[in-house]
Amino acid sequence: MIGLRHMTLVIVVMLMSLASGCFDEGKDAAKQSAADSSEKLVPVRWEADEQPSRVYYEIFVRSFYDTNGDGIGDLNGVTEKLDYLQELGVEGIWLMPITASPSYHGYDVTDYYAVNPDYGTLEDLRNLVAEAHKRDILVIADLVVNHTSSEHPWFKEAIESKDSPYRDWYTIKAAEETVPSDNAAGNGSPWHPHGSSKYLGIFWEGMPDLNFANEEVRQQFVEIGKFWLSQGLDGFRLDAAKHIFGDFSSSQYSEAVVADNQRWWQQFRSGLDEVNDGAYLVGEIWDSPTVVAPYLSNAFDSGFNFDLGERIIAAARDERGADIAFTLKRIYSVFEKASNGQFVDAIFLTNHDQNRVMSLLGNNKQHAAMAASILLTLPGNPFLYYGEEIGMRGMKPDESIREPMPWMEANDQAAGQTTWEEQRYNRDGGESVEAMKHEQDSLLNHYRMLLQWRKEEQALRNGSIDEFTIDNEKVGAYIRMDSRSRVLVVHNMSGSEQAVELPSSDKYGAFDRIRFASQPDKTALHNGKLSLPPYSTAVLK
Repeated sequence: MIGLRHMTLVIVVMLMSLASGCFDEGKDAAKQSAADSSEKLVPVRWEADEQPSRVYYEIFVRSFYDTNGDGIGDLNGVTEKLDYLQELGVEGIWLMPITASPSYHGYDVTDYYAVNPDYGTLEDLRNLVAEAHKRDILVIADLVVNHTSSEHPWFKEAIESKDSPYRDWYTIKAAEETVPSDNAAGNGSPWHPHGSSKYLGIFWEGMPDLNFANEEVRQQFVEIGKFWLSQGLDGFRLDAAKHIFGDFSSSQYSEAVVADNQRWWQQFRSGLDEVNDGAYLVGEIWDSPTVVAPYLSNAFDSGFNFDLGERIIAAARDERGADIAFTLKRIYSVFEKASNGQFVDAIFLTNHDQNRVMSLLGNNKQHAAMAASILLTLPGNPFLYYGEEIGMRGMKPDESIREPMPWMEANDQAAGQTTWEEQRYNRDGGESVEAMKHEQDSLLNHYRMLLQWRKEEQALRNGSIDEFTIDNEKVGAYIRMDSRSRVLVVHNMSGSEQAVELPSSDKYGAFDRIRFASQPDKTALHNGKLSLPPYSTAVLK
């Protein structure tokens, strides 16, 4: 039996082998070493009826928590903060890319079988997963499939030699060759010159697109997925999932392209099932529900609901009760048809590619709290972006929406605070964990309360949604229900008290008692009339 210390050494040897052109041999050694030790960490497996909705927390490891004093967050830092996440109510974490990469963000990969040395080792990852599982927290990670780094050994060999076995792993043309010029992502031309050639990279010249028409490429990425599941990961967030085929806007939405994408992700899912047939796959398909739907057919469990986040933030900003149930019911009818009912929504406010919620809401704490109240009372798997629970701010460029997580108050240089990027939006210490954890009415405690509601009430956690009409534009309401119970969720989005008449329904009957209230001392229900204080939520039975 090869021990973990030996396995880590093999990974180091693999990385060193890159310089000598022995990438494949090092990769195979790493895979064999991991396979030999995989029995020490068994992936969590879930039956379909045992897989409840979970609240996930997106972590940019570089910005989260530093345990070795180099100013860069690391995997051991995530492990050290698992208790914080558990106390918050988090039940799953999504790690942004942790594989080897020359960039700060990691979305251009140079080695798909190695942990970024800035973050630690494969052994550190396995320890993180083991500790998370002890706390009933699942761990998924970003997997970047559409493209590699231009520094990846596959691409470096392919671009330099027409005889390379990796030449057809990319789309490389002669410089003078006529090619489509319209772009489906990024800015400028998707073609990038290199000597007498040019290559396709729709996001950036440092990210050459892989050619998934090549079966060797497809098989390689099935093996990569299986490798990481064998280390204990519970699934993947799949980056740029709709861009595998259809690189140009003129063809991206054609039936043939969508079918090619769908078949690839079904092949990927089938391969992963050999290691963990309960692995959770959520796709980044930044588009309308009709575009997302085909990927839910025997491929992904979820696709991120980008439209919903925008609607929630707009409702909180404008202090109006948006008819979210109406919208979701129509989205879900599309998803159910595509997936035969086997899907779970992936809901969120914003993520690492978008301006932060607090900044979009003008640093208004009440509006941020109401956005959270809506998100965390809706169906699906809610995803929180790290620091959202303490009101972290940030506007693009990307580095400024991925700033270090502020654990301590300003000028407190306690161990663990990451410093890789200077704080621009979060440097006054007001939005720190330490500053908020002792404030009873802090945003942090508001999130904790909502996550506790979700755990205690099954209708909130796993129920479906239906409409409930209230004749008040400042108030939003909807039904959440499962086979055993139903609740009515009512939000006062405004800064003034609202008195709401709750009609008894032939379908649902009357809701006559308060199950939860965000401001319980000021919330009252009497003879079918609900009094809600400003910026508050009530859940009625």
